[in-house]
Amino acid sequence: MERSVLHLDMDTFFVEVERLRDSSLKNKPVLIGGGSDRAVVASCSYEARQFGVHSAMSMVIAKRLCPEAIVRKGDMDEYSKHSKIVTEILMERAPVVEKASIDEHYLDLTGMDKFFGCQKWSHELRQLIMKKTGLPISTGLSLNKTVSKIATGQAKPMGELEILHGVERNFLAPLPANKIPGIGPETYKLLCQMGATHIIHLQQLQLELLEATFGRPGITIYNKANGIDNSPVMPYEEQKSISRSATYEHDTTDMNLIRKTIISFVDELAFELRDEGRQTACVAVTIRYANWDTHVKQTKIPYSSTDDILTKTALDLFEKLYDRRMLIRLVGVKFSNFVTGSYQIDLFSDKEEKISLYQAVDGIKKRYGRQFIKKAICI
Repeated sequence: MERSVLHLDMDTFFVEVERLRDSSLKNKPVLIGGGSDRAVVASCSYEARQFGVHSAMSMVIAKRLCPEAIVRKGDMDEYSKHSKIVTEILMERAPVVEKASIDEHYLDLTGMDKFFGCQKWSHELRQLIMKKTGLPISTGLSLNKTVSKIATGQAKPMGELEILHGVERNFLAPLPANKIPGIGPETYKLLCQMGATHIIHLQQLQLELLEATFGRPGITIYNKANGIDNSPVMPYEEQKSISRSATYEHDTTDMNLIRKTIISFVDELAFELRDEGRQTACVAVTIRYANWDTHVKQTKIPYSSTDDILTKTALDLFEKLYDRRMLIRLVGVKFSNFVTGSYQIDLFSDKEEKISLYQAVDGIKKRYGRQFIKKAICI
């Protein structure tokens, strides 16, 4: 049985949620991001894009390109609420739903064509979501996740596109190579140096050459360029929390040791959040005394996945929690209340330099392992 996978992407999602809250923003250039000139653009309207503005651009450059742009700080709570509404609509109607990010979903419709016709069903679903939420959405339908996602990109804005089985390679061939999900700026730059500016060039390259150049990712690039992607649509399950804890070999009041432990835990957990494209709004710290009394203190924060914010929050919680001056047996850190988003760092408040730093450090960890680089701890 041939697969049918539908990809749905909310067009300029953050901007459109802001427009639901303030109708005066419609048809105007809008930037979502930090308020300072050193912040970056988290999202921008199509009206702003006409001036050359794009996501992750420095806010000062964006405002220089588009002086009339209206800037909004961004509200992850509000965006998460609207994302949840869309997810619930999909899960009520589709057999298998994967929530890929705060504004993206994949649906496995395999087998539904003999009952409804996947294209007709997908069209009606898109119309229903837009009617119920007031949010624009684009869709792509094909035999796998890669081709469907690329099709959605070609359908934007406010469109839908079906790639019939058997024509995937022809559809992909004329598109730039960086349209393939997972090909970032550095990989694309290297591909251009190899003469592979477009997907058709990748289709013509030998698999062995791409593997020799990029390792195992080269195989993935080759397969995706040829419309091959067997990755399944993974049913959506919301993880409630992530945590780390440690029991000391000897009960201790060594504050340097305890703070190092907390900082180390935050470093690990924050990377895990960014790696999975999530942010947390709740931080909790646990301590267990030598007499086994266990105490937990938690606090709500604006959604974040950055070490600086989370480390300060965790250490502040510990200072408020540890008031008995007794020997400590165990310490733990937990993050909960997540949102999923395409932005792996807090684009609403982080400065451009900090974003670059996190991206570089995370890139090293992903390539060489999480233990290869760690935060220096000064007490």
